[in-house]
Amino acid sequence: MEKYVYYGMLFDIYQGLLKDNNKEIFKWYYDENLTLQEIADNLGVSKSYIGRIIKNTEKKLDELESKLHIYENKGKIKDVLELNDINKIKEVLKEIYEK
Repeated sequence: MEKYVYYGMLFDIYQGLLKDNNKEIFKWYYDENLTLQEIADNLGVSKSYIGRIIKNTEKKLDELESKLHIYENKGKIKDVLELNDINKIKEVLKEIYEK
């Protein structure tokens, strides 16, 4: 389940940088919970092809996050909003800014 949430969040952030065909397949798999076979049947392609598309899209999302850190920084900013210590807030924001 954690994997689904993580990739769902990455997809929300980076979907504009993905190919349209990959986005559609990824949505069916992660958002609509279709199986690889169901997606393959819908598109008239092999199950292994769909599996490769999913894996390649996950890899692309991981690469984008490792370079841009948007998901990571959103989490840090969310945590900072709950802090009451101004020095700690400054420290975390400086860390995000310098990355």
